[in-house]
Amino acid sequence: MGSVFGVAIAALAFAPVFMALFTEFISGLGAAFIGVGFAIFLAGIGSSVGVGVAGEAASGIVAEEPEKFGRVLLLQALPGTQGVYGFIAGFLALQQITSLGAAAMTLAQGRAIMFACAPVAITCLVSGVFQGRVSAAAMQIVAKKPEESGKALILPALVEFYAVLGLLGTILLLQAIR
Repeated sequence: MGSVFGVAIAALAFAPVFMALFTEFISGLGAAFIGVGFAIFLAGIGSSVGVGVAGEAASGIVAEEPEKFGRVLLLQALPGTQGVYGFIAGFLALQQITSLGAAAMTLAQGRAIMFACAPVAITCLVSGVFQGRVSAAAMQIVAKKPEESGKALILPALVEFYAVLGLLGTILLLQAIR
């Protein structure tokens, strides 16, 4: 899991350095597309790792008790929402690019879009991974006390809250770009 965060940190650290070194080669549109890519890519990484971690735990439970498949499926699917949030943010950023006029976009506007995509990219990466871990732990509640499945669902849903905040932060920042 440390390698996932290492890749994300390197990608986030590389973007401003890349922008500083190659400013004359990157247009405003290019900077904006970097932000769109980060939003989708990093949120997708968080989701895929989280769903994978939860899936490992679900497989063990279902192998022992196949009737619990439906209860653990929802817990496994929860970390996948971060990827959806990243996709939504990327789509909204592309709409903002279109509304500003892609051909006439300034470097400042492109950088603003790039950095506006950072909240969803970072929060969805981190919360997707940790939501997967919490979902895997919550599956132990389902395995031992299936009647407490509702309580098990609340625990990873609390992690989801921060991914939603990241998405809302990105939406607000994108709306402020003129």
